[in-house]
Amino acid sequence: MSFRIGQGIDFHKLVEGREFWLGGILIPHTKGALGHSDADVLLHAICDALLGALSLGDIGQHFPDTDTAYKGIDSKVLLHKCYQLVGEKGYTLVNVDSTVLLQAPKIRKYVDDMRTTIAGILNTTPDTISIKATTTEQMSFVGREEGIVATANVLLQKIAS
Repeated sequence: MSFRIGQGIDFHKLVEGREFWLGGILIPHTKGALGHSDADVLLHAICDALLGALSLGDIGQHFPDTDTAYKGIDSKVLLHKCYQLVGEKGYTLVNVDSTVLLQAPKIRKYVDDMRTTIAGILNTTPDTISIKATTTEQMSFVGREEGIVATANVLLQKIAS
């Protein structure tokens, strides 16, 4: 069996007047991530990890922010399209391990819903999706609540033929 590992990272500025989407769900907050799409940093990091594992480029290459077709797009659609590319290359997901860096809001009570949502898109079970969160102890742009960061690692396995 052949395995491939991918790593992804995404950053977005936080601003007032935007909805806060994370892990495919809407979370109540006074700020939201600024971006061409819904700016879901967690899903974007997972997309990049999936694409990177198979040397397929990055999310910006596949869904450029200069293309009006992706203006305001739901990042769940982008994740689904990335996972379709994984399947076309003959691979399946083993697991996702991710970390979200943000000062606020606290997301612990939303993690199970995020895991279920992501698992549904990736045709797997929630126990294969890990989502951790940490603050930066009020240091940097994350600590000042000016931005949010997410990282993701994926393990893919070649489908036996």
